[in-house]
Amino acid sequence: MANPFKAYDVRGIYGKDVNEELAYKIGRAFVDYLKPKTVAVGMDMRKSSKPMLEMLIKGLREAGADVTNVGLISTDMLYFASIHLGTDGAIQITASHNPKEYNGLKFTRKNAVPIGLESGLSDIEKIVRAESFSAPKKVLGSYKEINILDDFIKFMHSFVKPSELNPLSVVIDAGNGMGGMILPDLFKGSPLKITPLFYELDGTFPNHEANPLEEKNRLDLIAKVKEIGADVGIGLDGDTDRAFFVDGKGIFCSGDFILGLMAKEVLKKHPGCTIVYDVRCSRYVRDTVEKLGGKSRMWKVGHAYAKLFMREIGAEFGGEVSGHYYYKYKDAYFDSGNLTALMLLKVLSDQKISLQKAMEETKGYYISGEINSTVKDPDEKMKEVLKAYKDKVDDVLHIDGISLIHKDWWANIRKSNTEPLLRLNCEAYTKEKMEEIRDHILKIIRS
Repeated sequence: MANPFKAYDVRGIYGKDVNEELAYKIGRAFVDYLKPKTVAVGMDMRKSSKPMLEMLIKGLREAGADVTNVGLISTDMLYFASIHLGTDGAIQITASHNPKEYNGLKFTRKNAVPIGLESGLSDIEKIVRAESFSAPKKVLGSYKEINILDDFIKFMHSFVKPSELNPLSVVIDAGNGMGGMILPDLFKGSPLKITPLFYELDGTFPNHEANPLEEKNRLDLIAKVKEIGADVGIGLDGDTDRAFFVDGKGIFCSGDFILGLMAKEVLKKHPGCTIVYDVRCSRYVRDTVEKLGGKSRMWKVGHAYAKLFMREIGAEFGGEVSGHYYYKYKDAYFDSGNLTALMLLKVLSDQKISLQKAMEETKGYYISGEINSTVKDPDEKMKEVLKAYKDKVDDVLHIDGISLIHKDWWANIRKSNTEPLLRLNCEAYTKEKMEEIRDHILKIIRS
């Protein structure tokens, strides 16, 4: 049995690592830890989600919390529910992009503030493992059910109105995830010509896993884009908190390049604002933001870290290589694949440009992509890399692992949260220099 308490959520194989009993205990522990009066809850379309949600609600109510069940929703809808309903906490039953045998839970405080291992989840885990719950309340917390889809769609349209889009040909692959419930209303009233793929909600994922970050899960999207000559292809993950894009030739557009492209729209509306990117992101993000008069800040990988940092510094927008993009609404921060799809299409519409054409300005950036190496002692290997390079670089950052900064290139090496792995990302302004740096650091790591 693997430990289901991860860096940003609870997740594991249903019936082995996670089950109804764990959901019930987490409900009890969540209230003991956070002391919320009100909690919003929802679930994705997996077969195991409903029984887990029922036991989560039981635990929450026995601990005294008033529960609002918003039912079948995406994770970005849960973030919206937290903000819109003003609840003290929110929990979603979902395993996001993981295969069908998985399930889990994601958590927020008031105003969609994420709860991860370093921001409260470890405390919840301790209560669960010790079963040190406070006594059940004599009177159960109240319970009600509401549907927030219409309000969520209005919220999305407050950022981008569908009527503002140009009549592009777009293929959207929902991967049988929660996007299939949302997308028809999301683009209602737009001039887009949308070709839908796998909108039927099905937690067994009969066509492919709902994880477009993996190339094998983009093959249907790419094939349809090429077949009909579409302008752009969009893939959403299972709980629609992430979005991914391919251009009209079916070529995948890296998440950091999309971040830089969308930064243009944000800076147009919020001149001079701060935009956050993770340690793996291309310098294209920094260069684009600063060229347009904005401020860029690098931070740790992971939505729990990113949103807390953005709140701390008052950033307007942010994103990661992994397809997470973070938006500000009043004093709240949330990520949304649905809004990202709208935003990217708005940028293309405003610039009257194809995604393929827009990506041409990224051609001077050569990035390795993430390369994983299994090592016995990750800390010792990081020391070896640092020793080899500390006198050859302009700066060393310790934001998330180590980032070696040179005027012509950069490299980041960081540890996995769960495995004895080192993850390498590097970039240079020429392919030859990127490969040289990549190969030399890998030689040190793997020797």
